[in-house]
Amino acid sequence: MKHELKQAFSSEMAAAIGLYRRGEFKQAFKHLEVAHVLGQRYVIPHVISHWWMLKIGVRHRSAREVFGQGVRIVLGALGSAIGIVPTGNTGGTDISMFKRLPIDRALLDVIGK
Repeated sequence: MKHELKQAFSSEMAAAIGLYRRGEFKQAFKHLEVAHVLGQRYVIPHVISHWWMLKIGVRHRSAREVFGQGVRIVLGALGSAIGIVPTGNTGGTDISMFKRLPIDRALLDVIGK
C-alpha cells in the first residue's frame, strides 16, 4: 500500500475508532465506509474495516449486520488476496457485497486508479 493511501486509510480508521469509543456509531460507520473503499484491495485493511463494522453491528444488536460482516470478513479477505473486489463498494450490509459503486474523485486520486 503506497504511503498516501496508507495515511488516508489510517486517518479514516482513527476517526471511526474515536467516534465508536464516544458512542457515535452512525458517524463512525461513515468513516469505516470510506476506509473500506480505500483499503479493500489489501487483505488486512479490508478485514479491519469489516471487523469494526461488525463491532458496530454488535453494539446495535443487528443480527443482519453481524452476520453480513462475518461473511464479508471471510469473502473480503479472499477477494483481496486474489485481487477480485467490487471497487467502490462501501462494505455495509445495505449494499450487495458484489456491487461495484462509483468512487469519489478525491478517493480515486489517493487510491491511484
